[in-house]
Amino acid sequence: MKNVYLLFLMSLFVLMNVSCTEETKQEEEFYLFVGTYTGEGSEGIYLYRFDSADGTVSPADTVSGVENPSYLYLSPDNRALYAVNELADSSDATVSSYSFNPESGEIGFLGRQSSRGGAPCYVSTDKTGKAVFAANYVGGSLAMYPVGEDGALEEPKTVIEHEGSSVNESRQESPHVHCTIISPDNTMLFAVDLGTDRVTGYAFDAENNTMAAEPAILYQTEKGAGPRHLTFHPNGEYAYLVNELNGTVEAFNYAGGSLEAIQNVSTLPENYEGAVSGADIRVSPDGRFLYVSNREDLNNIVIYAIDEANGRLKRVGEESSGGVHPRNFMIDPTGNYLLAANRHSDNIVVFRRDKETGLLSATGIEVKVSQPVSLQMAPVNGD
Repeated sequence: MKNVYLLFLMSLFVLMNVSCTEETKQEEEFYLFVGTYTGEGSEGIYLYRFDSADGTVSPADTVSGVENPSYLYLSPDNRALYAVNELADSSDATVSSYSFNPESGEIGFLGRQSSRGGAPCYVSTDKTGKAVFAANYVGGSLAMYPVGEDGALEEPKTVIEHEGSSVNESRQESPHVHCTIISPDNTMLFAVDLGTDRVTGYAFDAENNTMAAEPAILYQTEKGAGPRHLTFHPNGEYAYLVNELNGTVEAFNYAGGSLEAIQNVSTLPENYEGAVSGADIRVSPDGRFLYVSNREDLNNIVIYAIDEANGRLKRVGEESSGGVHPRNFMIDPTGNYLLAANRHSDNIVVFRRDKETGLLSATGIEVKVSQPVSLQMAPVNGD
């Protein structure tokens, strides 16, 4: 009888261990969404499975027939996916919405709305997922859309058209809104305008799902900087801006809805004379490091340590993106890996990230896909 009891306990332990292992495995697996330009062979939006235990990527699904889904964004509950359809003509440009089932991996088309401008290049949601914001490069406008119960976009509630220009005659002849991102406290929508060298904040009321049409905050960068993307630190107290045209990063204190500039650093090598084209910017999940991508002649990821006491940056290294034109990159939710989407070399390269130093190392893992330009992740099974 004693032996039977011991055998029962051992069996129970094995079953519990297997269950825990399977649960851990599920928590390490993510869906990887890839947005692309579709002019040279891409079919649209690609879905993969990503394993953060070893960095491997495997195909899962393809959403075909989508024109230029060049920027993607998942809703806070990971059950809706939004994609811009980056077409230059404002009569053709749209923002599309999809349902997503994290248990099955199924993606379903919900509908689309006019982007209210040309070449939409950025889409995002507020913290509740009840509002979606889109940025239009051509025409320099932005739009705010209410979200229906099923995740589909309704007609835009607010459309704002910027005015002005700046000193770079070939790139800043008119407004070019390149980023629309909500503040950590969900009270301010920031629009980053490459064409006018401005970051504009519009008050957002989540309770009533409304956005003010007149600016509450206006930050002016150095003339010719060409601000592109803004991101916030996980602690909500700092923000970082990458400037495309002069290859710099600006650090800010963020409090009470305002941006206070505290530092400006270059992403370029000393005495650099090549082409300049800053692109994407991300803070690691632990808040210790900032990463910035450069395109054109550099094709690299520059790494900065963040002083969490004051938000200031210290350059600690750089790494080749493993391809050409890293327009977008992301850090997986565990912080173990950085994935770089290289548009012109048709590949996504997986790097292992050292959490202590912030440095990157090649894994030898890469995904071949035509013109990848946007990456998003959601946990498998929705956990």
